[in-house]
Amino acid sequence: MKLLLPLIALLLLGLNLRPVLALPGPLLASIQQDTALSSSAAGLLSMLPVMAMGLCALAGSYLQRWPGTFRGVLLGALIIAAACTLRGFWWQPAGLIATALLAGIGIALVQALLPGWIKQHYPQHSSRLMGLYTTAIMGGAALAAASAAPLAQAISWQNTLALWGLPALLAAVMWYRCGNMAVSEKTLAVAPPPPLNRRAWLLMVYFGIGTGAYTLVLAWLPPFFVQQSWSPQHSGYLLAGLTLTEVVAGLLVAALIPRFHDRRHLLIPVLGLVLGGLMCLMIAPSALALLAILLLGLGIGALFPLSLIVTLDHAVTPQQAGKLMGFVQGGGYMIASLMPLLAGVIRQVLGDLQQAFSVMALGVVVLLVMTLWLKPQAEK
Repeated sequence: MKLLLPLIALLLLGLNLRPVLALPGPLLASIQQDTALSSSAAGLLSMLPVMAMGLCALAGSYLQRWPGTFRGVLLGALIIAAACTLRGFWWQPAGLIATALLAGIGIALVQALLPGWIKQHYPQHSSRLMGLYTTAIMGGAALAAASAAPLAQAISWQNTLALWGLPALLAAVMWYRCGNMAVSEKTLAVAPPPPLNRRAWLLMVYFGIGTGAYTLVLAWLPPFFVQQSWSPQHSGYLLAGLTLTEVVAGLLVAALIPRFHDRRHLLIPVLGLVLGGLMCLMIAPSALALLAILLLGLGIGALFPLSLIVTLDHAVTPQQAGKLMGFVQGGGYMIASLMPLLAGVIRQVLGDLQQAFSVMALGVVVLLVMTLWLKPQAEK
């Protein structure tokens, strides 16, 4: 029972790591109407937070020493709360872009430090808890996407963006109450980091391409369906449905992962689901919308935690988990950040997003080939 509060804080923190990315999509038509934001600039609203996540995650080992796990996570949650709140007042294009970058820094602090904390306090259950943590992340995206358009009609899109400062502040308060559970910073600092060998680079590229699919649909699925004559509310509900399906997939991964020592037995069918969903969007998006949402939700929802779990499998100690996870997420998020921007440029130049889905489908094929190299540690 003494670990119940930290677990609640862990889930609340995860819940606040994606609304900044999920909110602009369903509201993009209103944002562009009020601010004259171009499609390319709209891509920056997703690109900059993800890139900031990558840059900060690369500094994960330094963050473990200063400000440390507890203070770093607390600072990250407070930064997210501040960035969201600022959007209620500073909603012009420059403000939206600046707060996107600020929120990305806060998200990165949390993401770079929490895996080591999980490994420290729950070494026997780290895989399952990573599944629950990533499920909370996707749950936050679902809640944000489903509520965006209705809230915007009731309180304006500016206040809808700002409203998410409150749950982020609540997460910070709950984490602060867990202060006595903070791990020893001295213990974390003295452990030797793992070598960043070819396997680490492989894991980083793998995570980056896979997360590119996540950032692409999170940023551009609602605007894509608005172009297919869907209403902003219904397109937001589609994204919410997709992210809820991701939650289900994340829970299934958390439940099933102990049975699969060779993670490839899960990764290959999961990638097949993602590829099938992208094909639906390329061939007949309106007619196959629900099937696309189901396939993408199950596929991306399972791929995200599986990628992190495979990375965590290569770390022995909490310190190594933080170091390796920081490298993989750092470089991976920088790769993934290019996908929303590329999609925005494609939309602005060609007027459609189907070519962006084609590029992502090619990336999934590359992942299927790369999966063959992800043998369990004992088999290398």
